[in-house]
Amino acid sequence: MLFILASWWYGDGLKRFWQLASERMTRTADYFSIGLLLKTLFNPFRQISNVNLRPDAPMDVKFRAFGDKLLSRFIGAFMRTLMIIIGGICLLFILIFTLIGMILYFISPILPLIFIIMFFVGFGNGGQNVQL
Repeated sequence: MLFILASWWYGDGLKRFWQLASERMTRTADYFSIGLLLKTLFNPFRQISNVNLRPDAPMDVKFRAFGDKLLSRFIGAFMRTLMIIIGGICLLFILIFTLIGMILYFISPILPLIFIIMFFVGFGNGGQNVQL
């Protein structure tokens, strides 16, 4: 019985733990749309120019439209970069907590044994055995 439990814990259970962790990271990356933000990094944020450019438009109108689009691209790049950084930080936290969870997952079956040994050795009271 103990062997079957251990084989499930370190076999199918570990596989399921890793699947859940990878799904969590995928959902977070999808929530922040990191891939899409990288593809559209320098696209205009919003079209703030109301100018409908014609080939025969005056030069000042063309410069104003160019400046509007350039400003819109800078704002878009800044906002997208900020969201990519925030999403990356969230992914990093998820990865750190997943690794901590993985370590705890590996040692949790033997923790009761470790605690019993620590109790009898007297760990936690300066190495001195308690006199009853």
